[in-house]
Amino acid sequence: MKSYRKELWFETRNRRELINITGEVEKCLAESGISEGLALVNAMHITSSVFINDDESGLHHDFEIWLEKLAPEKPYAQYRHNGFEDNADAHLKRTIMGREVVVAITNGKFDFGPWEQIFYGEFDGKRRKRVLVKMIGE
Repeated sequence: MKSYRKELWFETRNRRELINITGEVEKCLAESGISEGLALVNAMHITSSVFINDDESGLHHDFEIWLEKLAPEKPYAQYRHNGFEDNADAHLKRTIMGREVVVAITNGKFDFGPWEQIFYGEFDGKRRKRVLVKMIGE
């Protein structure tokens, strides 16, 4: 069985961003040489997420509005966590959106459903962040 590991790094400009990383993860699959197996893609930061959904700007806007209703950034004083930091909302948003995805690999391609794409969700950005890609298989 083969094993592959790579870290993808992102420099986010905004506090919150959704970045389509499907192409970069597909490059990892090509590098791995794995044709049958599983891929794990996970966020390496407690205030970011990896998830699968549609790459549609209206939906991305809806995520922003929905997440902000569930865990508003401000006022910072509403959260006990916000003593030396101001990112309690980012921790909550990450919990809602999830830490990782696992995708099956068949015939050297990801087994995606229609419109599925892999996204990195950043909820406390403006700095360098990373995602782990780990694949196993034959």
